[in-house]
Amino acid sequence: MPESEADARWMARAVALAERCPPSRTAFSVGAVIVVDGRAVGEGYSRAEDPSDHAEEVALRRADGPVEGATVYSTMEPCGLRASRPLPCARLLAEAKIARVVYAIAEPERFVQAPSGIAVLREAGVRVRAMPEFAEAAERPNAHLR
Repeated sequence: MPESEADARWMARAVALAERCPPSRTAFSVGAVIVVDGRAVGEGYSRAEDPSDHAEEVALRRADGPVEGATVYSTMEPCGLRASRPLPCARLLAEAKIARVVYAIAEPERFVQAPSGIAVLREAGVRVRAMPEFAEAAERPNAHLR
């Protein structure tokens, strides 16, 4: 399967996960999938197990096997700054040696000024791709924040 087709397939799965998030007035609703060799090895969504959970950290926790070299699909840019946990998601992904991150929308400045997840990832050598064609779908689970 060509990379662009695989990206669309896995981003659609991340969007479906984001729709499962319990709404919050203080956090975004995000879905994430970790893919290794064409197979999902970890999935997560915001507040899946704890009110402070971010989608990417849940997917990392739930990963079935090694994630080094994986691609992560996230409906929103992984956070570069975070108040609720010691490490932001972009740093967690870089430390897990994720090779590539594909996201639908950039993190809005609603909760954090000057989000920097993409910069953190690129600085760590992680390849990054935006999929703006999924922006509307990724924003839907966050409509309550408007």
